[in-house]
Amino acid sequence: MSWLRSLYQTYENNTKEIGVFQTGRYNKEQVLLPVAHTTQQVQIEVALDMDGNFMSAKVVDKTDASTIIPCTEASSSRTSAPVPHPLVDKLMYVAGDYVKYGGAVKKTDPHKEYLGQLRSWCNSQFSHPKVESVYNYLSKGHLVQDLIKHKIIYVDENKKFIEKWNKTLDEAYGLRPEIYKVVASNQSDAFVRFIVHKPGEAESRIWRDKTVHDSFIHYYESTLQSIDTCYVTGEMLPSTERHASKIRHAADMAKLISANDSSGFTYRGRFKQSKEAASISYEVSQKAHNALKWLIGKQGFSIDGKVFVVWGTDNYEIPDPIADTHEIDPLYTEDELSTVGDLAHQEYANHVRRAFAGYVQDLDYKANVIIMIVEAATPGRMAVVYYRDMNKEVFLKRLNQWHDSCYWLHTYKKSDGKFIRFMGAPATKDIAFAAYGLNASEKIVKELIERMLPSIIDGRNIPLDIVRSATIRASNPIGMDRWEWEKTLSIACALVRKTFEKEELTVGLDVNYDNRDYLFGRLLAIADVLERNVLDKEEKRATNAIRYMNAFARHPQRTWGIIQSNIQPYQASRQGQRLRNLNKLIDEVGSMIKPEDFTDKPLSGLYLLGFYSQRHELYKSKKEKDVEKGEM
Repeated sequence: MSWLRSLYQTYENNTKEIGVFQTGRYNKEQVLLPVAHTTQQVQIEVALDMDGNFMSAKVVDKTDASTIIPCTEASSSRTSAPVPHPLVDKLMYVAGDYVKYGGAVKKTDPHKEYLGQLRSWCNSQFSHPKVESVYNYLSKGHLVQDLIKHKIIYVDENKKFIEKWNKTLDEAYGLRPEIYKVVASNQSDAFVRFIVHKPGEAESRIWRDKTVHDSFIHYYESTLQSIDTCYVTGEMLPSTERHASKIRHAADMAKLISANDSSGFTYRGRFKQSKEAASISYEVSQKAHNALKWLIGKQGFSIDGKVFVVWGTDNYEIPDPIADTHEIDPLYTEDELSTVGDLAHQEYANHVRRAFAGYVQDLDYKANVIIMIVEAATPGRMAVVYYRDMNKEVFLKRLNQWHDSCYWLHTYKKSDGKFIRFMGAPATKDIAFAAYGLNASEKIVKELIERMLPSIIDGRNIPLDIVRSATIRASNPIGMDRWEWEKTLSIACALVRKTFEKEELTVGLDVNYDNRDYLFGRLLAIADVLERNVLDKEEKRATNAIRYMNAFARHPQRTWGIIQSNIQPYQASRQGQRLRNLNKLIDEVGSMIKPEDFTDKPLSGLYLLGFYSQRHELYKSKKEKDVEKGEM
């Protein structure tokens, strides 16, 4: 019950957000729902006065269609059975003249059921004047007639609903009516919401009126009869066996808690009744599920049906553990990045520490951070596949350690074609693409993200198969576009640096580090830069070092002989000072490799760090000299 308690507490700590629409992570409107309410896409809006008289109607634009509506346990989980929502519903429920205009219903009268339920609300001690005005209007039974009169709903010559619009109707009626642009199927399936104008009152939208929300909550809770011990709060409260769906999105029918199969194997053989397995109060279930929906919409990350969400129970700002350092906080300006290779590790660590310090300022001794992953195994069943509840200070400390140890200098190509450069740790989604390619399936990506979480928030080692896969792809530049390879290379370097954390290697070149693999990487970088300097600036072909990089990683001694033989013409051409320096550097680095290490033993990922750092140093030195000469 830990996740339910955390979500329930989150709801209780954010009551001021109830009913407030906000823009979520994917620019979609989301809201923390009141108890006994859900959201629905509505197509028709009807305006009334306080006496229940029709004033106007309009077709609701899709951008404004999301509506908070009251719901019961039965209506929130209805399928094909005619179970009405208490206030906002389809025409077949709210319109007394629905059948008159060709609407099809089953044996039971849905409008009669709807009106009886609404009447009970209006006759209770929790009645609301605006709800009474809706009841008074709908009791007259001519909603469809009014909508036809105001050209919201369209009927044919027999005064029956026109189910589908076609070109023939275009010629008869003119342009395609607005209602057919917003309904998914038949216009008779449209949902209807209400505005009630009250003199001197600014908010006339019932679905955003908190007094109407409270009115229904009090009324509905008074109708609940089954009292039992709530396993979350420990109190005797009205219980429920019907829990919310629509958790990940509006069409999601999977439930986290479900035990409605008394004849199957859900709990048979262990308990006589489902509530013996877990008794949860209606209030706790509603608040916990509504909090989870709100958090997913506001800050969740979804891929292939698996949803990752991180939050603080007090709704303070929490850095995303699967984001890269630049997204959390850009640590360097472009000017600083020009010399970032010379920065000591301690300076970078101080930057990271200051970046996370801002998140610590609002700490209190109760501060907690929750990491949760949910996924549906079937269309009707969902599971919590990962759950962690951590002290916020511990969480930030672990996140600081991750960004302080798994960092490198990255150059990324954005979706708009522009490039960004930053120093820091890569995002887990980018790690997946570095390890498995841009065409990796969403299933592979989501599994990798889940596997990386313990490395980020628990300080565990990165799974070696991920590091190995990224290293292999970074060693095969010929199979990728230049920008993709550069991104893969820098991410692989970050992962290798984390794996060999004790070596304390940085982007800046370590000329005293005599590791065999690192030195071989340096040799490869020098050969690459030397050949690139001799080639014409318009020549875009890959150098010998790049072409043989994959073979070099597997057989360094043999492949280096081939590379060195192939670059001899470039070494001998136009012997300027820079080429002489590069030739000299090849001899210096080669002499640092011990004779017993100059073998065909495959190279570890450390060679990528040597390659990147040496190449970065050589290009940086060239740029500085060009600036001194006034060439840039």
